[in-house]
Amino acid sequence: MIKNKLISQVLCVLIYAFAFGLSYLLIPEKLIDLVQKGEIHFWLLILIAHIIATIIIYLFSVILKNSSLYDPFWSVAPVPIVIILSMGMETLEIKLLVLIPICFWALRLTRNWIISWEGFSHEDFRYIDLKNTNKIQAEINNFFGIHLIPTLIVNFGLFPLIYLVNQVNDSVVMPFLYLASLFTFLSVILETVADEQMREFRNNPVNKGKTMRYKLWRYSRHPNYLGEVLFWYGIYFMGLSSGLMPIWTILCPTTMLALFIFISCPMMDNRSLKNRSDYKDYMQKTSQLFLLPPKS
Repeated sequence: MIKNKLISQVLCVLIYAFAFGLSYLLIPEKLIDLVQKGEIHFWLLILIAHIIATIIIYLFSVILKNSSLYDPFWSVAPVPIVIILSMGMETLEIKLLVLIPICFWALRLTRNWIISWEGFSHEDFRYIDLKNTNKIQAEINNFFGIHLIPTLIVNFGLFPLIYLVNQVNDSVVMPFLYLASLFTFLSVILETVADEQMREFRNNPVNKGKTMRYKLWRYSRHPNYLGEVLFWYGIYFMGLSSGLMPIWTILCPTTMLALFIFISCPMMDNRSLKNRSDYKDYMQKTSQLFLLPPKS
């Protein structure tokens, strides 16, 4: 077991570089040719590379016996995807309006990981709970629940950006794209502020064992998750500015919303109920996700 935090993070970077490089090399040239001929949708290449990289990360997580190796994948993997997509965007203005908020989001999440991850001596409690069963079921949960399904949800959430490829300013509703980019950026600000408020609260020894119920956390039990959900709606709004997206694409960010409402938030709530005696009262008075006045 590697316990040193710095060594763990360096190893993680090397594994990710290997995974991304190999995922690119393993894509068949025939498939690339079919995409270039227009016989297969370009997004299929991105999806396949995304899945291959996920499988490689999963295999290393099995070897290292720690599924938290996957944690930075959520924020790191979208960056090369968005950069590749931006190459097909016709103007620098469109490229920057897409890249700036998404790269800001990736930096924010990756910074959080660098600060909070203790190395391979630590594994996220949610992963431990999912694997706390028989070996076969544990590995099914590990591969699908912890690795593959989150990758597919992120991939699906990024899909609206494909509609900005090969579009010029004249065909994109630029004022709407500016608003969508600003909305996405502000969503990341919301996440960041919520995380910093929680970090400041936890760093105060007086608050040990207590529930954070001040500032943004007075109005939502998970304001950082709200910012994350709004970020994915921001990406949807970016794609919507193209004027080309079909109605069904609203499912892209809504799938992310469902993930947080039905899985992530309840898991965090259940853990808090076990660890803090005042959380039940807080839970009854405070909105799960959206910023709402607390109940009296």
